[in-house]
Amino acid sequence: MIFPLWLLWIIPSTWIVILPANFLIDLAVLLITMHCLKISGRKEIIKRSVWKIWVFGFISDFIGTFFMFLVNIIDSFLDYRSPLTEWWYNNLTNAVTYNPLSTPAAFLWTILCILISGSCIFLFNYHFCLRKAVPDQILRKKLALSLAIFTAPYLFLVPTSWFFM
Repeated sequence: MIFPLWLLWIIPSTWIVILPANFLIDLAVLLITMHCLKISGRKEIIKRSVWKIWVFGFISDFIGTFFMFLVNIIDSFLDYRSPLTEWWYNNLTNAVTYNPLSTPAAFLWTILCILISGSCIFLFNYHFCLRKAVPDQILRKKLALSLAIFTAPYLFLVPTSWFFM
């Protein structure tokens, strides 16, 4: 993912850049991995799977974004007078939203969200996107793992606060 997803709502014009950039990244990772694995029939695999990989990559990123936003949802159900709520707000809600690097709890929560997205990328690619295009389970697993590792939304860690200063 090129940006933290919530920036797409803050700056809607970024969609013009994000959509093709993500497609090109997915395509590049797929091509490089197939080249490294010496997979033949690359053009056919790309034709049959790259669009699905791209769409399911966004779906995976949105799933991770939901978990990023979950700290805000949980915060809204907590009793605002308790010490737990204060800790939650300072160490998770506020930190995850504005700077995931500011507290250990926010950093770990964000890493968990990246892992959730990456796991979804792997599962979607292995079970849906590459299933017909790459019948060999071992090669399909390697391609799906490569896509999960190299296209996971690591930019969830980018502090949103940088864009408000």
